[in-house]
Amino acid sequence: MKVIILAGGFGTRLSEYTESIPKPMVTIGGRPILWHIMRSYAHYGHKDFYVALGYKAEIIKEYFLNYNALNSDFTVDTLSRKVKILESSNNDWRVTLTDTGLNSMTGGRVKRMQSLVGNEPFMLTYGDGVSNIDIEALLKFHKSHGKMVTISAVRPNARFGEIQMEGNKVISFQEKPQTSKSWINGGYFIIEPEFFELIENDTTILERGPLEKAAAIGELMAYHHDGYWQCMDTKRDRDNLEELWSSEKAPWKV
Repeated sequence: MKVIILAGGFGTRLSEYTESIPKPMVTIGGRPILWHIMRSYAHYGHKDFYVALGYKAEIIKEYFLNYNALNSDFTVDTLSRKVKILESSNNDWRVTLTDTGLNSMTGGRVKRMQSLVGNEPFMLTYGDGVSNIDIEALLKFHKSHGKMVTISAVRPNARFGEIQMEGNKVISFQEKPQTSKSWINGGYFIIEPEFFELIENDTTILERGPLEKAAAIGELMAYHHDGYWQCMDTKRDRDNLEELWSSEKAPWKV
């Protein structure tokens, strides 16, 4: 199944990095978070990617144009200008890069991908969040209910430690647990092509008009993911992800 990845936003809350590169190119373990997301999908056999570009699109284009050189060992013959790949990345992905406008909103970027996706179901996610979600189980759930849209509902990590008390006595303490009180939009959608009709134009925000309409007509279903999920909104988020990867404890690693 085709996978659309939204990668065009300005990433202003991560300005320490995004003044020079787009947010999906911020690295974890030396590789862009976009690479980590793609690898998760590819693990389940979904390797046909459509990346919706915007802010600093040229940097993402250059990365994939030079993908083999950046991710492989090779020999260069400076006289003949021939390049011999010694050890390839072994990623058999197909990546389509499309400029969806500098100021387009999330819904507008999805709408611009319609001609590429065609009249078939597709997957969609944001280019700034990693998870150990079971894509195969997600797809099975989507096929089971027959509705237009499946959204992955996740529980984010709390920012602070959680204390449970009886009077003044602490009976349990958990440092930054996953919140158990609410579910939020974690991306990792599966969408039927009819959804495009709910998107008006470049100014449409995916999370408002189209998804609200889908919910109102009973066409939005939630796949509950109780496992790991984390978006990279701030430098703190990025540093936490880097620490997990460096310590070989990254839950999303496949």
